Amino acid sequence: MSFWATHVLPRLVEKACRSHTIKEERARWVPRARGHVLEVGVGSGLNLSFYEPGRVERVTGIDPSEPLLARAGERARAAPVPVTLVRAPAEDLPFPDRSFDSAVITYTLCSVEDPRRALAEIRRVLRPEGEVLFVEHGLARDPEPRRWQRRLTPAWRRVGGGCHLDRDIFAELRAGGFRIDEARAEYGEGPRWLSFTYQGVARSV
Repeated sequence: MSFWATHVLPRLVEKACRSHTIKEERARWVPRARGHVLEVGVGSGLNLSFYEPGRVERVTGIDPSEPLLARAGERARAAPVPVTLVRAPAEDLPFPDRSFDSAVITYTLCSVEDPRRALAEIRRVLRPEGEVLFVEHGLARDPEPRRWQRRLTPAWRRVGGGCHLDRDIFAELRAGGFRIDEARAEYGEGPRWLSFTYQGVARSV
């Protein structure tokens, strides 16, 4: 891995994901997870303090980044629920079918190489009644920020760990075999080409 990917990018990702708005989003959705939870793209573990001990049996957090998982270790040890961290890509989950009751995805689908394959894997490992709790940034609803997103994404991907600014998260979820039962789509803090978020709950069709 390059010096940028190993030492610089993990620090930038963590700093970007600690804003007041993102903290409120985590507090809105993560506590709703239940049972055995799969967190896809656990990163440095910023969600781990939000899981509810009375609802969650354990959390399995996966991420392909060894530097980010190393940062997540301390938060995993301090979490209010048992946490296991596994290095793995979202597109190839090392778990049996129907292993989890909930999946949590926050600011991850923007950067996975193949979001539909990742969602197919999540669908595979969820139990039939399982749900996906998601908070993602992506394609804005207005023409001007959309134009900027499409212009900037090629360069942004190179410096942002593969992050795409212009993915339509609702469309990706539906194409991945999920129905969206609860949804919010709105601008948050920061420039409109970066801050448009998709939030909600999805379940297998």
